[in-house]
Amino acid sequence: MINGIRFKVCGLTSRADVECAHQCGADYLGFIFYPKSPRYLTPASYAALAKDLPPAMKVAVTVSPTPAELTTLCEAKFDFIQVHFPNETSFIEVVGWLDYVPSKQLWLAPRLQPGRELDVAFVPLGDTFLIDTYHPTASGGTGQTGDWKAFSQLRQKYKRVTWVLAGGLNPDNIGAALHQSGAQVVDVNSGVESSPGVKDHDKLKRFAAAMHQAQTTSPA
Repeated sequence: MINGIRFKVCGLTSRADVECAHQCGADYLGFIFYPKSPRYLTPASYAALAKDLPPAMKVAVTVSPTPAELTTLCEAKFDFIQVHFPNETSFIEVVGWLDYVPSKQLWLAPRLQPGRELDVAFVPLGDTFLIDTYHPTASGGTGQTGDWKAFSQLRQKYKRVTWVLAGGLNPDNIGAALHQSGAQVVDVNSGVESSPGVKDHDKLKRFAAAMHQAQTTSPA
């Protein structure tokens, strides 16, 4: 935690990057189990990486998972499971995920098109929601920034929920993002990379330093 803000480093694929993220103060370590992602880990490759990981919370990231996929991730003993899905996903399908993952461990990440509101039916189903920048074909990790003021409005409207800000965050914009969004939890991925799945340790350190220096006053 830095300046009262928790942060997650996502898309980790190597022990060196995990160690750097932990040394920079990351509260959450994120590992992606979506085959179309350039940061994809198989369950077996994660198991090899997971031996003696630092004592930060571990987050498994997936997209519209099947029951079998959720079962595999639950068996890997993650602290949280982050599920990306289209905002048009049926309520029944999302409810079904709760048969495998308790709401306190489930991070819901709906893909919200610009100008479209979150389907309010989902709000009671999770304690944590992650908002990433919308892309018509990608579920995240595009490096594009989103609408920070719209994120702030969601925080103000649904105060029971923990909101995680993602999308294009990097050492140069994290201060402005925190100030405009009021985010208390942020997720960084491509903004601290030298190539997909390879973290740039200097960028990661500068990101943490920028968080220390950020003016984090929440917008009214």
